[in-house]
Amino acid sequence: MEIAEKASSGVSTVSVRASADSPAARRQRRERRRAYFLLAPGVLWMVLFMVVPMIMVVYVSFWTQTTFAIHPTITTDSWVRFLTSSTYLTSTWTTIRIWAIVLVATLVIGYPVALFIGLLVRNTTVQTTLLILCIIPFWTSFLIRIIAWRPMLGTQGAINTILLDLHLIDHPLRFLLFSEFSVLVGMTQIYCVFMVGPITFMLSRIDPSIIEAARDLGAGFWRIFWKIILPLSLPGVMVGSIFVSVMVLGEFATAASLSGRKVNLLGNIIVTQVGSLKWAFASVAGVVLTIIIVVVITALLRVVNIRKEV
Repeated sequence: MEIAEKASSGVSTVSVRASADSPAARRQRRERRRAYFLLAPGVLWMVLFMVVPMIMVVYVSFWTQTTFAIHPTITTDSWVRFLTSSTYLTSTWTTIRIWAIVLVATLVIGYPVALFIGLLVRNTTVQTTLLILCIIPFWTSFLIRIIAWRPMLGTQGAINTILLDLHLIDHPLRFLLFSEFSVLVGMTQIYCVFMVGPITFMLSRIDPSIIEAARDLGAGFWRIFWKIILPLSLPGVMVGSIFVSVMVLGEFATAASLSGRKVNLLGNIIVTQVGSLKWAFASVAGVVLTIIIVVVITALLRVVNIRKEV
């Protein structure tokens, strides 16, 4: 019996070695090495220009900051100052609130546009033309697009002038410019296209025969929308939401130009602190902003498995 067991184990070992040296196994190892070789440049790039800088930012946030100098002595003074200051906590809350409002506004405005382009328009040429019209503002400078809102929203701007000429108001509306409202308008207009694009792509992939079958079964527009169109377009909504979230949370130029320094976001704090050579405190704000972005993206990715759906 013992001799038989040894013989069987020897045979199994030989079979395992033979399978490991088979042409299929060798081909699989070559493909794995080739995959690692192709991934190496991207991984190296991400490590050098994302992981290492983030580690350095976290490290610098614990350095000792004086008025005009910084020393590599570990301390939590900058963190304590940030987390105990009502000014910076208010700026953090303002950043989150503006992000939420702009995200909802871009979705409310962008989804109908994407629905029209991606689902109702079936001609590829017309779809491409409409998408190009959506991105025409990006042919100009980012700062020009921001500043262009000033003559539109000012007390003597186009909107107030039209409302006064139509006798809809008795005096100019002052909340339109240099306020949080103007920041919301500017950000919504700038980033709405990043919501339209991904949703349009997902809607254009819906097979029209599915909608026709639902209609034949007696389903109305809203039932078709909630049961078919919306679920199939959710990956595009999540991708667009990630695009908009990352850019809005890191914003500073729109708030600085349209709010008259009345709206202070985390991005504005970072710019101000870097300009004052307060690198440690700027690093603290940067780490806090990065944590918020990671939490937002993680939450959005949990709503829909984008890799599986796309």
